[in-house]
Amino acid sequence: MDHATPARLTALRQAMRQHDVAACLIPTADPHLSEYLPAHWQAREWLSGFTGSAGTLVVTADHAGLWTDGRYFAQAAKELAGSGIELMKQRVAHAPEHIDWLLDHLGEGQTLAVAGDSFPLAAAHGLARRLERIGAHLRTDLDLPGQIWPDRPALPAAPIVEHPARYATQPRADKLGRLRTAMRKLGATHHLVSSLDDIAWLTNLRGSDVECNPVFLAHLLVQVEGHATLFVDRGKLTDALVSALGADHVRIADYATVTDALSELGAQDRLLLDGNRVVGAVASAIPAATTLIEAPNPSTLLKARKTEAELEHIRDAMRRDGAALARAFRRLEERVTAGMTQTELDVDALLLEERSIQPNFVGESFSTIAGYQANGALPHYHATPEAHSTLKPQGLLLVDSGGQYLGGTTDITRVLALGETTAEQRRDATLVLKGMIALSRARFPRGASGPQLDALARAPLWASGMDFGHGTGHGVGYFLNVHEGPHGIRPPASGATLVPLDPGMITSIEPGLYKPGRHGIRHENLAVVIEADKTEFGEFYAFETLTLCPFDRRALEPGLLNPEERAWLDDYHATVRAALSPLLEDADLAWLERHCAPL
Repeated sequence: MDHATPARLTALRQAMRQHDVAACLIPTADPHLSEYLPAHWQAREWLSGFTGSAGTLVVTADHAGLWTDGRYFAQAAKELAGSGIELMKQRVAHAPEHIDWLLDHLGEGQTLAVAGDSFPLAAAHGLARRLERIGAHLRTDLDLPGQIWPDRPALPAAPIVEHPARYATQPRADKLGRLRTAMRKLGATHHLVSSLDDIAWLTNLRGSDVECNPVFLAHLLVQVEGHATLFVDRGKLTDALVSALGADHVRIADYATVTDALSELGAQDRLLLDGNRVVGAVASAIPAATTLIEAPNPSTLLKARKTEAELEHIRDAMRRDGAALARAFRRLEERVTAGMTQTELDVDALLLEERSIQPNFVGESFSTIAGYQANGALPHYHATPEAHSTLKPQGLLLVDSGGQYLGGTTDITRVLALGETTAEQRRDATLVLKGMIALSRARFPRGASGPQLDALARAPLWASGMDFGHGTGHGVGYFLNVHEGPHGIRPPASGATLVPLDPGMITSIEPGLYKPGRHGIRHENLAVVIEADKTEFGEFYAFETLTLCPFDRRALEPGLLNPEERAWLDDYHATVRAALSPLLEDADLAWLERHCAPL
């Protein structure tokens, strides 16, 4: 627990009273609605002490609640203890979500405040309408957490670099041209892009303003005829890069002046924006006379469909990443077996050391999750110098990690048997693997979406009365964010948009099982959607597995696998052996051969 939390809540409530605010909503967001935030916008973490990546804090005069999902229940309960903030579980039967809770606790004439630079335009409109029905009001012009944050971190100032043309594969002029084609179809004269991964992809630029995500703070305003304006801190760009952007008709303006530019739009202009990806504080500058076209950013779908040139680079990155993992896992296995003291922190260090010597490695794609035994039951566990476990030659170690390479982004989870395992552990690991295999082998018709396939990965667990509380798959960027939309594989949700899985889309396949206090299992590969067949019933797609690293068969119960599943695992290991063998030698090659042997 952060012992400063009660004092900070007191200060926030004083500010609320000064502005006659009955409730303050503090989401996990920034002006670009990023999943991972620069420190400047980590107000929810600063106020609550909860360090998870997803959560919403609601504070009233007599209550403070932190809403988060099943990945973080155990972590949040621990970090919120004694803070005066109650854990409110999201997506749990009969438990209210934060907006419903607010509507139940606010009344006639009361005001809810949320900082407009951290709240989506579409959500603000929807929330204002719901509050209006009960006579309450929404204010988005107050950043109350910011008012009481005396040592708020400055905006990041890391340099911006060009993504080398060899790896970008498509010139930015071509990408902007494809974007303008989509704008014309929608009848737009201008398009505002605030999502950082879209901007990085469109401009072929990369940065490091957000930890582990190679993006930079910026907005982009594209004219359908003419130039595009990149609103960014000029100090992050070299003169040569500014000239190169200018040659592609991309102008530079100060980051803070995006609202000035929007305010200059006229009645004849038609502005395309995604109300779920642009914050209200930015959109508020748009003149009422300007026509708004609210639709998803076309670039989001364009960048999700990886080209064959991008996929070739990704396959090479997977080979390099797989070789690094093989070397790291072999060294870890030998150290633990030899009785050397190894902790969860050493796993992180080993993986980074081996990845760092791989060609074109840039950094981690997220902070490594290395959870030994019971710690593996925390889906987003993170070992710290103050709290971590020492590994022993027994039980299971869950390792979820990834790398950023110039030619791709990786994300992989493996469960390692460090020694003797229990029958329950092996059964659980095998049931989860059966689900992964079922989804990896799936054939599905064109137009099918992730929620239609999600049950394939859960069925083996359901048959044993078990389940897991997170999605089965997320999109992955190309040397970009490790979590990328618009597609995903998760249980169906009422009102959610179904995004078809198209060829070129990369998704994780990562079913899991978590038993608090005992162990956690998650197996994860990345796969790309490919064309499979054409029949009288139409086109059918399949998955090509991209990740290359053996599963630890010592953690499995092979007798639970049917012949088709055994064949899939043997074929996968044969593919891994063929791909990684040229990159390994001596003890590392022997380790690979041993772990890739047929069942």
